[in-house]
Amino acid sequence: MSRKYLYPLFMLIAVLLIYWAERYLDQRERQPLIEEGKILKSTTHTTWLPSSTTGQIVHHEYYSLSYSEPHEQAEWVAYELRREHLSDEDRKRPYFEVDLAVPSGAAHWRNYKNSGYDRGHLCPAGDRRFSKEAYDETFLTSNISPQRNDFNAGIWNRLEIQTRRWARKYKKLFVVTGGVLTGGLEEIGEEGVDVPEQYYKIILNPQESNPRMVAFLIDHQESNQPLSAFVVSVDEIEELTGIDFFAQMDDDLEQQLERSSTYWK
Repeated sequence: MSRKYLYPLFMLIAVLLIYWAERYLDQRERQPLIEEGKILKSTTHTTWLPSSTTGQIVHHEYYSLSYSEPHEQAEWVAYELRREHLSDEDRKRPYFEVDLAVPSGAAHWRNYKNSGYDRGHLCPAGDRRFSKEAYDETFLTSNISPQRNDFNAGIWNRLEIQTRRWARKYKKLFVVTGGVLTGGLEEIGEEGVDVPEQYYKIILNPQESNPRMVAFLIDHQESNQPLSAFVVSVDEIEELTGIDFFAQMDDDLEQQLERSSTYWK
């Protein structure tokens, strides 16, 4: 082979080796985190985990989820958000990775490619900037759902920002998020990832002296309405989803909090 072709060939091989090494080391680094998916984590505040309609609960280090195989996404993602979790650290966005801890197999990120929908986080990356491990963990495919860009960057983003404001104000919150998964939904990709028509977020302020709860149910479209316009009772979301969100709570307190539909200041 002529020398003029050898140098470009060596350069191409070197680039490919570097790319492979980075991907391999990244996988090796993430593997222990993924394999520990069945272990309960104190960082998730498991006292308040919702019921699962699917039996596929996975515990990661900084959030837990219940995966719905028919819909190829989580029916809920739950986690604790503390004031000390809040950070403006500018972290490099990692690659999305298939969640190997899901027993039935999580959907691949390629289902979203050219679908017209964002890979919408359920546990926001913005809630987990306090460490690289916590931030990267939000890029597992079990933590995403197809979202319209204007919705994801609009009303849904405003709700996530407001949730962080409340975490700063009240010190500790417990958050549950998901799409309303029903039959007959639009599907994307080879694996048939369902596109929810509504998304919900439930926030518990568990302070002993005055526990409070607020829930949001938002149609999957952008809106200029104030967040307060989307407040509903948890009872209403339970009726839509079949999920018992606070089954381990004292019954009287659960009934009192779950029928509330008051927006927080």
